[in-house]
Amino acid sequence: MITDGIFTSLLLHDGYIVPRAGMIGICIGAALIMGVVVSLLYMYRNSYNRGFAVALVLLPMVVCAVVAVVNGNIGIGIAIGGAFGLVRFRSAPGTARDILAIFLAMAAGLICGSGYVLLGACVVLAVCLIGWLLLKFGFGKRDMKERELRITVPESLDYTDSFNDVFRQYLAACELEKVKTTNMGSLYKLYYRVTLKDPKKEKEMLDAIRVRNGNLEIVCGLIDTSKPEL
Repeated sequence: MITDGIFTSLLLHDGYIVPRAGMIGICIGAALIMGVVVSLLYMYRNSYNRGFAVALVLLPMVVCAVVAVVNGNIGIGIAIGGAFGLVRFRSAPGTARDILAIFLAMAAGLICGSGYVLLGACVVLAVCLIGWLLLKFGFGKRDMKERELRITVPESLDYTDSFNDVFRQYLAACELEKVKTTNMGSLYKLYYRVTLKDPKKEKEMLDAIRVRNGNLEIVCGLIDTSKPEL
């Protein structure tokens, strides 16, 4: 059965239930393989740090070893919990994909460390397969016509209606999100979220805006989604 643990045959030693060394070795080896699978999924179509990819491979092994040693021994479990409590982890905030990869790697280690190697393999393979299919077929892919448009205008220009005809010609949707003063109040920065009718006419639109804002700075780019949250 998938839910049957490999530690069902255990040795009794000094009143504590101790898993056989060979079984622990099998679980750690399985955790290593699952870590490789998780890391490969994380690297698929993603910009990644090499150290983080290696850490995803090794993390299930570490978790598995700790859980296997603690299994059935309350005293060791409390001691290891106290030791981990002394460690303070410092890292930059991760993306949703980073967090998912860490959770999956830890889950693989926990399941293998508990002896449910087959169950752990099924969970990891199912999650990786579903994740790969979602990425393969572009699930949740944003519309590439959406842009973040920033226009700098002089304080003498009434920006409220100055660009309406240009926007109607080139944009399918337009929303002014905020206005910011700069250069001691002599300039205004307008922040728009827009949807282009035709991305090929982006330069043509920018040239038309330059005529209106006196050739001041214009920034047009993809909407920043570098910090997604779970």
